[in-house]
Amino acid sequence: MAKKAKKTKEAYVKAGKGTPSTSRYLALREIRNDTVLMKDGTLRAVLLISSINFFLKSDDEQKGVIQSYTSFLNAFDYPVQIVIQSRQFDPSKYIAELQKLEAAQTNDLLKLQMADYRQFIGELVSLGDIMDKKFFLVIPYDPAGDTKRGFFARVGSMFSAPADILLGQEQFMERKHFLDQRVDNVTAGLLGMGLNAVRLDTQSLIEVFYNLYNPDTSPQEKMVEVNKLQVEDTF
Repeated sequence: MAKKAKKTKEAYVKAGKGTPSTSRYLALREIRNDTVLMKDGTLRAVLLISSINFFLKSDDEQKGVIQSYTSFLNAFDYPVQIVIQSRQFDPSKYIAELQKLEAAQTNDLLKLQMADYRQFIGELVSLGDIMDKKFFLVIPYDPAGDTKRGFFARVGSMFSAPADILLGQEQFMERKHFLDQRVDNVTAGLLGMGLNAVRLDTQSLIEVFYNLYNPDTSPQEKMVEVNKLQVEDTF
């Protein structure tokens, strides 16, 4: 049995197929024009959302936030996904910026205070893990429409592999137009709750997915700029 398995693997390599790429197991096809294109032809936009300290607000303010959040969710007839990403805070960039400011400071007293502050930050980080939290809102666009499918059809799609659909440039831009409208509506709803939202561009989206799928190596191996990446055009 072992010899047969080895022979099969050798034949597989000789056929020029090699090891299957991990990209075949991902649901996304590519990232283009600040948009995530999925293999099933649907699109995604990702917003980076600011946060508020709910527990520091008064009772009336908390009730107002809850009511605004309820109205926000009830305003849409399509699903949205809220993602909270926690990563260990890397203070190296911040400390390097403090060092530059300290070196450029001409006032001896302020320079001494900045040195003490920089040392304090370094000691604070060394005492324990400081987590950096980011809040994302994922907005989808499915031309078929989730509301048109029944409950069992939607549940069944969760356990089946998505169809691999290639979109032309015209189809992509048409669907992106409707997705952009949803982004504008969601952004307006978030502003009503006192939350600021920024749509991630192509470079930021690539970095988010790179960090997501490479949590161990991404802190040491940073992403290059998107215009320096070599990508294959699938349109």
